[in-house]
Amino acid sequence: MAINYSCFIEFDSKRSLQEQVREYLVKAILEGVFSADEALPSCRKLSSQLKVSRNTVSLVYEGLADDGYLISKPRSGYYLSEKYSLRLEEVEQELDHFEADNPSNAPNWSHRLKVSTDQFPRIVKPSHWSCYQYPFIYGQPSINDFPLAQWRESTRKVIADPNDHGWLCDKVDKDVELLVEQIRTRVLPQRGIHAKSDEILITVGSQNALYLVSQLLMDKHTRVGVENPGYKEANNIFSLAQAQLHPHTVDQDGLMLNELSPMCDYFYVTPSHQAPTGVTMSKQRRQDLLQMAQKNDAIIIEDDYDSDSNSEWAPLPALKALDKDNRVIYVSSFSKILAPGLRLGYIVAPEELIYELRTLRRLMYRHPPSRVQMEMAHFISQAITTAS
Repeated sequence: MAINYSCFIEFDSKRSLQEQVREYLVKAILEGVFSADEALPSCRKLSSQLKVSRNTVSLVYEGLADDGYLISKPRSGYYLSEKYSLRLEEVEQELDHFEADNPSNAPNWSHRLKVSTDQFPRIVKPSHWSCYQYPFIYGQPSINDFPLAQWRESTRKVIADPNDHGWLCDKVDKDVELLVEQIRTRVLPQRGIHAKSDEILITVGSQNALYLVSQLLMDKHTRVGVENPGYKEANNIFSLAQAQLHPHTVDQDGLMLNELSPMCDYFYVTPSHQAPTGVTMSKQRRQDLLQMAQKNDAIIIEDDYDSDSNSEWAPLPALKALDKDNRVIYVSSFSKILAPGLRLGYIVAPEELIYELRTLRRLMYRHPPSRVQMEMAHFISQAITTAS
């Protein structure tokens, strides 16, 4: 089969050749590029076309055979396995014929929905955002700046330890103690926060933390003071819990209290780097908010959004650091400082609340992946050691 594969493989020097050759061959198989009756190009021929070693192609073919994409015939070469021998168009035609011969009696899901998500705008980001000359796309990291070598070392430590494969096990509702300890002793003190291990819960990001809190503490009678303008997804989460939202204007000093403030059961604020304006809440506004909460028995949900990248030379301590009455639920994540794709965050709150949140989390997804937690713990430890 005379196909010049180099026409559609642009090798990335940061990834292994074997991985990239496999990726594109799988794509070609699924798109029906290869004939079911002909052998795939020999290792020698394909390696010559791609300008890679014959051993690389041989390993890829062997791997594809192990995974069921190909079958090896002695003295003949590699062929498509039976389930991949149909072209994609032929598969779609078979499905169309099947559906025509078997009218659907599927349920009407729209009638069964208890909550319609149409009220919440979809988040749409270009799939090829990284190819833009100036990729100013919200919520995406600079791939080239990610400390890949350090993260690989953290991954190696986790996987290589023959005496500790605990990340393979179900921990039910427990978090990785090493990560909790790193957050407690290395991360939180930098924000002026001191907490016990039982006052920390690992989440799959700040948004997940807000969802857990809202599901546990809010209903249609709950009044939440929110920033205006503010973080839309937080508002969506609180609305999903049927809470009543009371907007509070944001100026150059942060959230401004108003006549609705005394009626609020909760306040949701991003004081370190307000979303979306970027302003920092002043010391006086922080004191005013804490006093308002204390006077009216309200709770403050502090989302320490983007505090690590605050441009101030001496950023203010977290609102939680000023809290003397345990009225602040502190939420943060590693999304901005490291990478959002890792999906790791945490909540700091009174022990009795963390206990309830942990139980709710267990009912949803048990716990965040233990391996990622362990890798993050080693990464933080490595970063601190390097810095010192």
